[in-house]
Amino acid sequence: MKKLYWSLLACLMTSSVLGQEIARGTVFVDANSNGKLDRKEVGLEGVSVSNGREVVQTDRNGKYELPVQNDNIIFVVKPSGYQLAKDADNHSKFYYIHKPAGSPALKYPGVTATGKLPKSIDFALKEAEEPQAFSAFVFGDPQAYTAEEMEFFKKGVVDEAKTRKGPLFGISLGDLVGDDLSLHPSYKQTIGQMGLPWYNVMGNHDMNYDVEQDSLADEGFENTFGPANYSFNVGDAHFIVLDDIIYPHPQTGKGYQGGLRPDQIEFVANDLKFVPKDKLIVLAFHIPLNPENGKGFRNEDRQKLFDILAAYPNTLGLSAHTHYQQQNLYTSEHGWKGAKPFHEYNVGTTSGDWYSGLPNEQGVPVSTMRDGTPKGYAILNIDRNQYKFDYKVVGKDDDYSIGLFGPSVVKAKYSGRYNIYANFFLGSPNDQVRYRIDNADWIIMDKVEGTDPAYLKSLLEYDGAESLVVGRRPSEPVNSAHLWKLKLPKLKAGKHTVEVEAVDMFGRTHSAKKDIEVIQ
Repeated sequence: MKKLYWSLLACLMTSSVLGQEIARGTVFVDANSNGKLDRKEVGLEGVSVSNGREVVQTDRNGKYELPVQNDNIIFVVKPSGYQLAKDADNHSKFYYIHKPAGSPALKYPGVTATGKLPKSIDFALKEAEEPQAFSAFVFGDPQAYTAEEMEFFKKGVVDEAKTRKGPLFGISLGDLVGDDLSLHPSYKQTIGQMGLPWYNVMGNHDMNYDVEQDSLADEGFENTFGPANYSFNVGDAHFIVLDDIIYPHPQTGKGYQGGLRPDQIEFVANDLKFVPKDKLIVLAFHIPLNPENGKGFRNEDRQKLFDILAAYPNTLGLSAHTHYQQQNLYTSEHGWKGAKPFHEYNVGTTSGDWYSGLPNEQGVPVSTMRDGTPKGYAILNIDRNQYKFDYKVVGKDDDYSIGLFGPSVVKAKYSGRYNIYANFFLGSPNDQVRYRIDNADWIIMDKVEGTDPAYLKSLLEYDGAESLVVGRRPSEPVNSAHLWKLKLPKLKAGKHTVEVEAVDMFGRTHSAKKDIEVIQ
């Protein structure tokens, strides 16, 4: 009996030292939509609730218990077939912040003191029709540094995208703003105009830089958006959102590095314990998983993530950050253990090349990305546990998926000196692109490891200018991961049509045409 007493006392003392308490509550079906658990409303069994590390499921009465310390966010994992209440900006009410003393004093404020833990933290859900086949918006880096750039984001992307019918929700893959966290509410209001539930990832430009430990770098983000690590279900897909920026850099103490803390790895493992193996697992994060440079993703953290995901045959990664577009395929060479490669779609950005370049007819910078991908956004299409993507170039028709660059007029005796380039924006490393001229036989185009000449031309409008060119000069180009070319043959005088076809990684055919006039 004495041993039991001292064990219990030690546990109580340890909990007291760590500031640990027990959060309790109910996940319930909100029949009258008032957001409160009323006497006749019933709890929902088998719903996951988390503190950002541990994950538990509700009992048959919808009740849960979770340990919390003095810096925790309790959140519900939205189950399929239900929706959460939303605020005026369509931001889901799925979390409760527990910071009794509030965030530390920072340049961009975090959370004010929340005080004593409530007796019950309840989460309201409403039944909703949720098809197994659905689509969602995926936005890379809105990254507005100023109010003017936020208006560019609204006019250039949101005003167009919000008219599209079909997607059930949207997700932004980090860098919601550009370092000035006072713009977070403006972004939230702007993205709220999409009229859909919207999920947000934290990026390296959404952090509090005046902190000395990574666990505090998300205080400003939490103030506006809630947890930086969370999950939710839609149809047969389970989405996990992760803050994959370690700040300060663990080796140099300066800047940041891509990676995950141990508590985040534990959250992913604990979360997936309650997810059936046949579900599609979609991970959304900001920095791609490949270690490109000193700020790239840590190999050891990627391996831990891959080890957890090994039991799931249907997976997908979503990232942004680079301001160009590529399809990254991870195999056993990278520590992936699945039968098919782990696909990470490094999505093009809604800010393009940081709102650079000439203004279009709306007065919004064209902002083509450094690999020649036009500014735009992705549409994720999911059917049960399978997926496909479309990439929508803003201001263009839905079928605009290949940019062709080359001469429109050539002299007959010099026609063989010219190239035509095809930038297949959604292209992946294993795709084939072919061409034909005037309905002749199809010929395979050559894959190019180089820069997009159309982008170089736009850059030279600034570098070769003899008078001031409006707008911000675009960034230096990078090699495109989805560029092909053909060398024109000798052509007779007259008009000719070049057709280009590309088959994407999902088996769909994309096409483009270019007319060329050959002069004798």
